[in-house]
Amino acid sequence: SLPCSRSPSNGSSRKLSVDEMYLADTGGQYLDGTTDITRTVHWGVPTPLQKEAYTRVLMGSIDLSRLVFPPSTAGGNVESFARRALWDVGLNYGHGTGHGIGNFLSVHEWPVGFQSNNVPLTAGMFTSIEPGYYQDGEFGIRIEDVALVVEAQTKNPFLTFEVVSLVPYDRNLIDLGLLSPEQIQYLNAYYETIRARVGPELLRQQLDEEHEWLQRNTEP
Repeated sequence: SLPCSRSPSNGSSRKLSVDEMYLADTGGQYLDGTTDITRTVHWGVPTPLQKEAYTRVLMGSIDLSRLVFPPSTAGGNVESFARRALWDVGLNYGHGTGHGIGNFLSVHEWPVGFQSNNVPLTAGMFTSIEPGYYQDGEFGIRIEDVALVVEAQTKNPFLTFEVVSLVPYDRNLIDLGLLSPEQIQYLNAYYETIRARVGPELLRQQLDEEHEWLQRNTEP
């Protein structure tokens, strides 16, 4: 296999510390699908700005993920839902909010997404949802999930998203006081889904330590 262009070297590597944030953009390509998941973690004591910025990025991710919208809505028309919690306090991010996900194809697959030149959203499409926030020279935050466009449980045939990435968010960085009851309800339902779908597989593989970690990080 070819070496990764981002591999550390003696000239560029440095010691890691628990006193900073880490953004891990991960993924893999498999015969039955492609994953693209980003999580941001802090193992020490985050600053008030880091905690608020992370929480507002999470709020934007939740707000877009639980949005119900009419069929054939352009992604660019709903993209601001992922930014609103950041905009409320004068923060923003300088990249797109999401891109199409290929099935054993390109990780970034045209023409699905939230840019003005993407096609309208239709049931069956996979897209990433990935708001973020970046403080130059200090830290970066991004939360990225893969979501499937599905039919919503509404009287008329509207659409919504089903997040299919099943990875907990960093509890250490969430300020619950900023979340609305609806956002907390969404988060708890998401954690129940993670427990139900991932937990039994960890037990089947006898990964007891990993299962205990999962249970701790998906508590209501």
